[in-house]
Amino acid sequence: MSTVLPPPAGGAVRPDEPAAPDTRGSGMWRDAFRRLRRNPAAIAGAVVVGLFLLVAIFAPILAPYGGEDLPGRTEITPTSIPGPGDIDGYPLGLDRFGGDVLSKLIWGARASLLIGVISTALGLAGGMLLGVIAGGFGGWVDNVIMRFVDILLSVPNLLLAVSIAAVLGQTPTAVMIAIGVSQVPIFARLLRSSMISQRGADYVLSAQALGLSTRTITMSHLLPNSVGPVIVQATLTLATAVIDAAALSFLGLGGGRPESAEWGRMLTYAQNELAVAPQLAFLPGICIAVTALGFTLLGESLREALDPKTRRK
Repeated sequence: MSTVLPPPAGGAVRPDEPAAPDTRGSGMWRDAFRRLRRNPAAIAGAVVVGLFLLVAIFAPILAPYGGEDLPGRTEITPTSIPGPGDIDGYPLGLDRFGGDVLSKLIWGARASLLIGVISTALGLAGGMLLGVIAGGFGGWVDNVIMRFVDILLSVPNLLLAVSIAAVLGQTPTAVMIAIGVSQVPIFARLLRSSMISQRGADYVLSAQALGLSTRTITMSHLLPNSVGPVIVQATLTLATAVIDAAALSFLGLGGGRPESAEWGRMLTYAQNELAVAPQLAFLPGICIAVTALGFTLLGESLREALDPKTRRK
């Protein structure tokens, strides 16, 4: 005869029952992912970003020609540039130098992705370093760092990037550094404010009561619980980085050869051909706008999914 055990007092778990898994650490991100899957804007943004990444990664396979190849230079005349469908083998036509427009748009996706990711990574690293120091130590350290950040914020992002790129020289590396530096204040202030809001949390007070050092509390407790908004902002900043990279290249600060495949550079050399071949300006402009829109939709949806005010809806 089997013995029926009485229910444990106070809701305790019997030794023979498996303990419920602790999902507190990943529950917020799991819930955010569930909300993203039901958000049409997030799905649309993810599709656009995914296509952009695939095109950039597989550019050598997808592009009919190299980024600087000029297969149609003999087809160009001073008053005529073949457009989409005018010549077999060039579905989107040729540019002023005789390059295949489709190939340049595909290779331009790789160039824009490289500049956007590296510049955002530089801005994220620099901003997190300043934010951790300011938010973790506080006091006069916080005041000094934040006054420096305020000085950077007083200059518009694009103007600051143009100034830095002009000083460093007309190279893609200078563009990445310039855009990254212009993004540092955004990440620094966001991480600092997030860490300050966590300082009074129970887990921080408990760690202080146990005698843990400021460095341990900052790196092991404050930073992991404050980095979420910064990651979301990095997704949004990628859209800005793509636009800023195109703007700097359009202004002639991106360096490289005139026939190189980069969306901003394509716009630069298309402005003189608007009357003859307006598609040379419209096509890279559409690519920049759609890519930036994809990152914006995905970033805004992720921010909304992680917002505690809307998480329970």
